[in-house]
Amino acid sequence: MIAEAFQPTPIAAWLVPDEEQRGRVLTDVAAIWVEHAMFYGDVHVTSDIAAATVCFHRYRPLPPPASYTTRLATAAGPHADNFLALDDVIASRQPTEAHYQLAYLAVRPTHQRSGRGRALMVHLRSRLDLIELPSWTLTLPTGEPLLGQAGYEADEAIVRPTGGVTMQPMSRRPGQRGDTATAAIRLASSRQTLQV
Repeated sequence: MIAEAFQPTPIAAWLVPDEEQRGRVLTDVAAIWVEHAMFYGDVHVTSDIAAATVCFHRYRPLPPPASYTTRLATAAGPHADNFLALDDVIASRQPTEAHYQLAYLAVRPTHQRSGRGRALMVHLRSRLDLIELPSWTLTLPTGEPLLGQAGYEADEAIVRPTGGVTMQPMSRRPGQRGDTATAAIRLASSRQTLQV
């Protein structure tokens, strides 16, 4: 589902230029990070498995996924260096203070603009406010409006890991609400049930 959501994006085209291999490679690499989040974070999905968030609890520096270099080489093959370059970009922008990292917010293309991503962000926001932990993410431009509604604000200059790819670091402080927080809460509670 994560691979399907990211497959049509410019960053996916940069990571895996070969369209025929792109879906498989994205799926295999996402599986490494989802597994890692099960040990060092959490994964939340909508009840219909059409949207998910993958997050990491970065109270301290985290180890890489088990046998990461070998597993990434197996999963990505000749594209592994692009994934390692993206890892370097993320690491260079990662806050040093304890925080909650939103690594993936993914919604299947057939279910985008249906309120599922917003429901997950409302759920995430309530958890973050409960534990009073700041949150950070690096997003594509298409993700900025939804994250803004959840109280995230653009941090630093945009990131350009390669020519046509632009990403925006965004962060959120506990209790920081977006412009449409109340509407989002109503919409989320009326549309989605989350499996946690």
